[in-house]
Amino acid sequence: MKEVKSTCCYCGVGCGIIITADKGKIVAVRGDPDHPANYGRLCTKGSNLHRSAATDTRLLFPELRLERESSRQKLDWDEALDYAAGRFAGIIREHGPDSVAFYVSGQLLTEDYYIFNKLAKGLIGTNNIDTNSRLCMSSAVTGYKKTLGADAPPACYEDIERARCIFIAGSNTAYAHPILFRRIEAARQANPGLKIIVVDPRRTDTASVADLHLPILPGTDVALFNAMLHVLLWEGLADMDYIRAHTDGFDALKDTVREYTPESAADICGVPAKDIIQAARWFGGSGASLSLYCQGLNQSSHGTDKNAGLINLHLATGQIGKPGAGPFSLTGQMNAMGGREVGGMANLLPAHRDMANPAHREEVARLWGVNQIPSQPGKTAVELFEALRQGEIKAVWIVCTNPALSMPDQGRVREALEKAEFVILQEAYRHTETSPYADLLLPAASWGEKEGTVTNSERCITRLQPARIPPGEARPDWEIATDFARRLGSKLRHPSWQALFPYASAEAVFNEHRESTRGRDLDITGLSYRLLGEQGPQQWPFREGESGGQVRLYADGVFPTPTGKAGFMNVRYQKVAEMTDASYPFHFNTGRLRDQWHGMTRTGTVARLFSHAEEPVLSMNAEDMRLRGIQDGDVAQVSSRRGACTVRVQSSPEMQPSQVFMPMHWGSRFMSTSGANALTTPAFDPVSFQPELKHAAVKIEKLPYRWQMVALRKNGALAMLPRVQALLPGFQHASLGLSGQDEPVLVLRVAGDAPLDPILIERLDRLMGLDDPDATLRYDDARRGISKRILVDHGMVVGARLSGETMARDWLKEMMASGLPIEQIRLWALAPVNTAPAGSVARGKIVCNCNNVSEREIFDAIGKGSDLAFLQSGLRCGTECGSCLPELKRMLARGNRFSQMPMTKTL
Repeated sequence: MKEVKSTCCYCGVGCGIIITADKGKIVAVRGDPDHPANYGRLCTKGSNLHRSAATDTRLLFPELRLERESSRQKLDWDEALDYAAGRFAGIIREHGPDSVAFYVSGQLLTEDYYIFNKLAKGLIGTNNIDTNSRLCMSSAVTGYKKTLGADAPPACYEDIERARCIFIAGSNTAYAHPILFRRIEAARQANPGLKIIVVDPRRTDTASVADLHLPILPGTDVALFNAMLHVLLWEGLADMDYIRAHTDGFDALKDTVREYTPESAADICGVPAKDIIQAARWFGGSGASLSLYCQGLNQSSHGTDKNAGLINLHLATGQIGKPGAGPFSLTGQMNAMGGREVGGMANLLPAHRDMANPAHREEVARLWGVNQIPSQPGKTAVELFEALRQGEIKAVWIVCTNPALSMPDQGRVREALEKAEFVILQEAYRHTETSPYADLLLPAASWGEKEGTVTNSERCITRLQPARIPPGEARPDWEIATDFARRLGSKLRHPSWQALFPYASAEAVFNEHRESTRGRDLDITGLSYRLLGEQGPQQWPFREGESGGQVRLYADGVFPTPTGKAGFMNVRYQKVAEMTDASYPFHFNTGRLRDQWHGMTRTGTVARLFSHAEEPVLSMNAEDMRLRGIQDGDVAQVSSRRGACTVRVQSSPEMQPSQVFMPMHWGSRFMSTSGANALTTPAFDPVSFQPELKHAAVKIEKLPYRWQMVALRKNGALAMLPRVQALLPGFQHASLGLSGQDEPVLVLRVAGDAPLDPILIERLDRLMGLDDPDATLRYDDARRGISKRILVDHGMVVGARLSGETMARDWLKEMMASGLPIEQIRLWALAPVNTAPAGSVARGKIVCNCNNVSEREIFDAIGKGSDLAFLQSGLRCGTECGSCLPELKRMLARGNRFSQMPMTKTL
């Protein structure tokens, strides 16, 4: 047994983790008390990482499919990479370097990113390499560069404790960055005078703790920021000395914001003018205002303007480079920052160099030992897949990401993948939405199996050590790319191919990356692998000869621009890319849940991460539902101008009229239709090229359904998951998930109006073992519409299928998860009843995942007079990661009102 230090592989907080491995298996994780990002705390996703390390769903060896309709065959690595190099070389010779592309990921380590970037731009000679970070962080990049001169967050996590006003815009921090939210809660407790302002159309868990919540209409952020600047100027809260000494462009912006009075902005934003004035006074008068922002600003067709509009407020008040102050972009993915550092995007070069700058291109060409770097910017994410669809790009190599779920306008993206001549998918997990489109699958090492570095949101670099050998024939991403590059270089007879990729270790890649930063704003020439290993995480810049990294940037008022001054960006409010109208009257908003991550490739294998939100739901204003005759648990079709999906509907006090919300995690592996991104628009920001994933115009229609069915299976649930997923398209509406704690129960929920396909049900029964007459109890009552199948193994219930008998679903799956002897329910299984046995009560959703505390148990305690202190001491909820604390406080405010949503109804 051994312990290894690593980081969490989810969001950009970059929490330190200590992994416990035993005999080649990862068996436990805990927070690293020495890591400056989290000091030992982990959220529910991070604390369950070891449960996602099972190999049941992993891709274990290379697989090739010679024809699209044929099955794949196993290859060894030499065969796989020789074939890939041959296909790429042939396409490049015939159609040129820009006929191939790479689409990589913010989940990669910095060294992985570096090799793929060098492979594309240095060896092949194409800038067609982009990343899923384009979907989450590129507007933050352009916002920083347009105003401060470089892609460098100037603040740090410590500023949360030192701020006197925290301004959160477009971020449900409580869900998306839970450990930072714990620090915000602690800062409020330590400093009761701290003011928290939250800008979000929804009243989220984050907004619930705000002193001032501004529920602006979607996309109106720039109008709000300009109106706040109007107030700052009108009331003398701007720092004119700082503006004159350290900034340019203020006069033009000042003329613009004259027209953004609080009253005019109130009409645009849909919030009271007095609240805009109050927000400006708190922001400008605090002396230490810290802004935290994320996808609500970034995922917009005007994301650069929104980022710059917020940064303008900091420049106008001189609140940058000071303790507790600054514009702080919260990175979406574990290493999106590292990818930006090495230039792993279509318009960037290593060490924050610009592709449009000839001198920068020459520097990189000299560093790499090639003749030139191409000057034409590559295709960014949306452009890349459209070029693939149009046939301009012939081959794409996808690494550690799932565009068939995460890209907007899913119909066109899947069409692009279908039309491509050659698709490589380099992935740790075998079954993703993108996998069916891959001609060649390459197994990659994953979290806990790789060596390298990552950079979190506060510019802090952490070195990772592997805790186990990758399973099967999986290899580190940088190693796969290096091996391929050597083979491709030989086939293309590139003059420098033998010298371009000499690396024998991740450390060798890091050393070259380090040298590329010399003299740049992110200079890390003072760092080494040894130093990171001995002293732990370090912030950049960390220059040669220095003893430590720089905690805050721009404290001296000098910025990395030609003049040394920051620049105000003259921004004006522009409408969202797609407005609502009579045909599509609802604002559709997407976002994240507390316990799931992105496309659920990893979290979708952990049963307990489904216990807080079992299936995707559309959150909707209660009055909007009443007007359309929709009740909680009904199924609706949500349609945009691009596509549609079916989903259950849930009333939510978070939602304003004419607005709906759907989580972005679920896709066609867990639903019978595509998820949220079947609806989203591919419109993108003209500067950052980031698509407007946060907003679309939709219509909602209640779907009639005459029957419902639930199928449950315990033993071998993970192995069975992909086979049941293959059946989902056959159902009118279906969702698939897991339940339980340590031993998962597979849960399939189905509803429809058309008659059940008996052949499909036979396939389902056969797959789940419910066709075995010797092991299955059967009950059928056609008159009542009730059908039951109960599978028994060694006296225990391990499977079930209930039709017209769905009221017992929650109770039955909970009992199966904990162990249910058939003798306890034999009479019920063979009886014409549509509820759970008398005295049997479902616990409801799990509010506290860490300690398995349910909604019903919490409400029962509240009904007996319990306060938060007792809930924490008696039930222990909210005492570990703390992610459930905002919900516990809301439940206490509601009182003893257990209100589990009827996700399935008896018909």
